[in-house]
Amino acid sequence: METRTLGRTDLKVSAICLGTMTWGEQNSEAQAHEQMDFALAQGVNFFDVAEMYPVPPKPETQGRTEQYIGTWFKARGKRHAVVLATKITGPGEMSWIRGGPRLDRASVLAACDASLARLQTDYIDLYQVHWPARGTNYFGQLGFKPTEDSRSVPIEETYSALAELVKAGKIRHIGLSNETPWGVSEYLRLSRELGLPRPVSIQNPYSLLNRSFEVGLAEFAHREQIGLLAYSPLAFGVLAGKYLNGAKPADGRLTLFSRFQRYNGEHADAATQAYAKVASEHGLSLSQMALAFVTSRHFVTSNIIGATTMAQLESNIASHGIKLSRDVLTALEAVHKRYTIPCP
Repeated sequence: METRTLGRTDLKVSAICLGTMTWGEQNSEAQAHEQMDFALAQGVNFFDVAEMYPVPPKPETQGRTEQYIGTWFKARGKRHAVVLATKITGPGEMSWIRGGPRLDRASVLAACDASLARLQTDYIDLYQVHWPARGTNYFGQLGFKPTEDSRSVPIEETYSALAELVKAGKIRHIGLSNETPWGVSEYLRLSRELGLPRPVSIQNPYSLLNRSFEVGLAEFAHREQIGLLAYSPLAFGVLAGKYLNGAKPADGRLTLFSRFQRYNGEHADAATQAYAKVASEHGLSLSQMALAFVTSRHFVTSNIIGATTMAQLESNIASHGIKLSRDVLTALEAVHKRYTIPCP
């Protein structure tokens, strides 16, 4: 498996990252352990989780995904073999997380300690801010509308607390997630002016159905070495083709959970049909073509794949071995011009 440098660090992470957010909801502990065993054997050394996982978030399951990784570390003794990333939850209505998640200093320190305990480790390689503590456009919003939020916390307070964790040795590096160009520039400004550890990555959505990252963030990723950790590269399974023509597989995320409709609708279906035609004409699997496209982008450090079955996991990891031809890339760009950002 190809490895890539994480930001300006000395860490080498696999070009495919193992996503985990179904573990504890759609996947059992035994299945999670099986996935980690297989992924590591295939050269995947990068695992991504979050304190709020699994999804959809519920009080009775919160933290379970981190717990599964912790029991795997304890059983296998493989902590040294894994670059581990997790995230602190941004502000929201989840009162069961620290009485309502915030990004103030006390919350940052408490969240990290709780994650370390669940993960059964004394350090986290990459600790990410899951989403901003300010009113801005993320989670499918393209346009910015100024809003006020009583739970907002200045970036400087959050960032300084993260720097404390680095100094204490509890985390090695800081990452961003669902962040905007302004947010990235603010972190970089504070890093320069206050001498804080630079952010090394940004985890945002990126797929054939949502290439909005290219507009304002790809240049940051390239020039500042804050590489993209691309999530939802298959757009919640839509780019696997399993929802085409109105299909609703019983085990599909869009079928099981009504909250996941971000990649649904007529524009998504039309674009997916067009991408499926490209895959068919070139003898490719739609899902593997979609994943190979994401992995091939110069600003992507790692492509976060997830799976609920071993067959899906094997196929998704195998996408790393696919190199898209110039003809395929040209055809994909033609579809992109017709359906530029069908699913923000």
